[in-house]
Amino acid sequence: MVVSEILRIKGNALFTTPPTRPALEAVEAMAQHDIGSLVVMDHGRLTGLLTFAEVLRALADRGGTLGDLTVAEICQLEPLTTVPGLGVMELRRIMLERHARYVPVMEGSTLLGVVSFHDVAKAVYEEQIFENQMLKSYIER
Repeated sequence: MVVSEILRIKGNALFTTPPTRPALEAVEAMAQHDIGSLVVMDHGRLTGLLTFAEVLRALADRGGTLGDLTVAEICQLEPLTTVPGLGVMELRRIMLERHARYVPVMEGSTLLGVVSFHDVAKAVYEEQIFENQMLKSYIER
């Protein structure tokens, strides 16, 4: 299984934010859509990634308030990205090494979507179930 298959199954909803957006508004959008990350886009170009980890860090640093911070001030710059043709097992390995929970999927400079570690774990699990069923079927013949 490759990354593009996860996106196909998951759907094509993209959640982005400009870097100038107030951080609090970005957090409100994340809560409203029940998502753990927003891709930071500036003039059609990926410039960062905002996840709940960056939000929590900013809250801890500022005594529980985001105040007038913008997304650009707290987001992860140059986040790990992947391509649609990468194998899921390889992506899982890279995400584990880099402690990445969310990875934007890029084709050139075009954002195709975001895969989460949950998406990857689910894909690996379902692939293993399918392989087990195929092996059982083969053995029973």
